[in-house]
Amino acid sequence: MDNTQKLIELFKEFPGIGPRQAKRFVYFLLNRNPAYANDLAKLLTEVRSTIHSCDTCFRFFPNTDNTTCSVCRDTTHDKKLLMLVSHDVDFENIEKTHFYNGYYFILGGTVPILEKNPEKRIRQNDLINVIEKKIKNLPAQTGGLTEIIMALNYNPEGENTLSYLIQILKPITDKNKIKISTLGRGLSTGTELEYSDSDTIKNALKNRQ
Repeated sequence: MDNTQKLIELFKEFPGIGPRQAKRFVYFLLNRNPAYANDLAKLLTEVRSTIHSCDTCFRFFPNTDNTTCSVCRDTTHDKKLLMLVSHDVDFENIEKTHFYNGYYFILGGTVPILEKNPEKRIRQNDLINVIEKKIKNLPAQTGGLTEIIMALNYNPEGENTLSYLIQILKPITDKNKIKISTLGRGLSTGTELEYSDSDTIKNALKNRQ
């Protein structure tokens, strides 16, 4: 396999990118002047070295002296609420609504149907640790966590992820009387949060069940 084909294979790993699009990306780069490719390679390296994952919600944020992102450090957010989303782009879309004021956890993926190792597809252990830590530091009776909002896509993979999360979290939520809610039908079936507008997300949050 030559380098051109190797690059095509790498581009095919991008979400929603098939063989034809991956090949177009490669030939686009080959047709640009060398400085463009050099700038792209340099920027990719710099992004990897200056962007880090929050040690609490696991979203990516610019490198600072903190290991925790600004949202998780903000004590004005509602400690009773924790929203689970699949990816950073979902977090960004919900933040743009300025409607939700709780905290987040980025799962880092979804659980495909018939997946044999679901725990490898999402940050399962990190999620459980974060929830247990929140409960220990501030129980529900004293203003702590009372609701976990599952803000997942309304498609088969999202629904499967929802079922799996409810199953693994049930012992903790039942014991600590924590409600698990899902987004209301402001979102139609098949909808992905990444492509939903702010008003749709607001309605889905208002009507969560």
